[in-house]
Amino acid sequence: MNTPERALLLSLHPRFATAILTGEKTVELRRQRVAVPPGTPVIIYSTSPVMALTGTARLTGVDTAAPGQIWRRHRTTCGISRAEYTAYMEGAAHASALLLDCARELSSPVPLDHLRATCAFHPPQSYRYLTPKDLQQLVDGHEASGELLDRLPAPPTPAHTPRPVPPPPTAMPPSTPGPDPLRSATLVTSAPVR
Repeated sequence: MNTPERALLLSLHPRFATAILTGEKTVELRRQRVAVPPGTPVIIYSTSPVMALTGTARLTGVDTAAPGQIWRRHRTTCGISRAEYTAYMEGAAHASALLLDCARELSSPVPLDHLRATCAFHPPQSYRYLTPKDLQQLVDGHEASGELLDRLPAPPTPAHTPRPVPPPPTAMPPSTPGPDPLRSATLVTSAPVR
């Protein structure tokens, strides 16, 4: 599997962010198709009143189907009631269930004012992608920056191409049979001199 080159930043109501970080909720829902490769790191942003990065998780897969099918398959792990689900999905043609594991809370949340100190950060309405470089810029100088960056996979490095090794010397082909040099010498010396 390829190492993902970016993380998925999810904006979540604090109730849902907490449920994911405690392991009670392992599926996050979206009203549209979401194409994210398995193994993608997820960064959790808790919306108002928390307004901070609060933890991380890992995406293990995405299940996209009609809203009714998604409810039947994930109702016990999505952390909402049937009424809330119906209201949220009203009018949606597709639903995506983002399957999460390895959820971990940050030891110290990274507040919105810190995220905005280095650039014009705006929490996404639903989700957005961040490269490791983008994330490093956002959290630089915060006490949780090392912890957060350590949870991301290392960026892929170019494949090492070893220097070509010359082929080993091949054995000299056997010489074609010819006159035996010693016998030839003998013949020459024993031949009459003219």
